[in-house]
Amino acid sequence: MFYVYILQCNDNTLYTGWTVDLDKRIKYHNMGKASKYTRGRLPVKLVYYETYNNKIDATKREYEIKQLSRDKKLKLIEFGYEEVAKRLIFLIG
Repeated sequence: MFYVYILQCNDNTLYTGWTVDLDKRIKYHNMGKASKYTRGRLPVKLVYYETYNNKIDATKREYEIKQLSRDKKLKLIEFGYEEVAKRLIFLIG
């Protein structure tokens, strides 16, 4: 299983990444060993994640999320992927 996740940092910024072991990755983030970005913004907390069956889909989704504005990321966190997609389809269609 592959996970795409969003963390909320101590300074209220958001960090997006992917991993195969979500619990271990969050522990490493909070130990300051997973990312230069989060190292100076500890502690972090998991606020959102999605699961994928392969690395290719997970990394593509990570890239998509990283391209979103902060506002859109917050909507994703609040409502989830399927609900945001439904709302977008409703607005477009």
